Amino acid sequence: MTRVLVVDDDPRLQRTLTIALRAHGNEVVTAADGRTAVQSVAEDAPDVVILDLGLPDLDGTEVLRRIRATSVVPVIVLSARHESDDKIEALDLGADDYVTKPFGVEELLARVRAAVRRGGDAGRHLEPVTTDHFRLDFAERRATVGGEDVRLTPTEWRLLEALCREPGHLVQQQDLLRAVWGPSYGRESNYLRVYANQLRRKLEPDPANPRHLVTEPGLGYRFNP
Repeated sequence: MTRVLVVDDDPRLQRTLTIALRAHGNEVVTAADGRTAVQSVAEDAPDVVILDLGLPDLDGTEVLRRIRATSVVPVIVLSARHESDDKIEALDLGADDYVTKPFGVEELLARVRAAVRRGGDAGRHLEPVTTDHFRLDFAERRATVGGEDVRLTPTEWRLLEALCREPGHLVQQQDLLRAVWGPSYGRESNYLRVYANQLRRKLEPDPANPRHLVTEPGLGYRFNP
C-alpha cells in the first residue's frame, strides 16, 4: 500500500484528496502546515508527498528545501502559480512534478502513481559510471568529482539515469522529459536546458565545452562516457 502525505491548509481540498486517494487503495497522512509536513516526512516515511506551496507558516519552497535535506521521497508540488520560473525553481529544489490549480483529481492520481514508479525504479540495474573526471553510483545516489562528493538533486539523478541507460546514443527531448517528469511532459525543452547546464557545472571539467553531456540542437541529448 502506498503511503501519501498530503500537505495543504485548505481543509476542503485536503478532504477531497484524502477521499480520492483512499478510494484507490492508498494510505493517507495529512499536514496543514510546513513544519508538520517536515516532521511527518521523518516520522511517517511516506512513499510520496503532495505539497501545496501556499502554506501558513513556511513557504512551500522552504518546506521542499527541508525535505530534500534529509529525504529523496518523490514530491508533487501543487500551486496556483503558473509562471515558468516558479516551476523551474520548484523542480530545481528537487520536486518531482508540478501541478497547477485547478486540476483534475484523476490526473493528480495518475501523477502520484507515476512518481511512485519512478521513485521505485531509481537507479535499478544501472551500473556505476566512471569517467576520468567523475564517478556516478546510481544505487547509492553518490556523485564524486576528483574524489570529492558532489550533491545532485533527485531530478538531476533521474536525468542522468535516462541518459546513462543509453550511453553514446541520442535520447530525444520528449523521451527525456517523460522519463524524468512524467507522461504529461513533452514540450518543456527549457527544463532540459536548465538541468543540463546545472549538471555540466557540477560534473564537467570545462562546462562551456562539455565532453560528456552533449546537446544535439533541436533533437535531444547524448551522454558520452
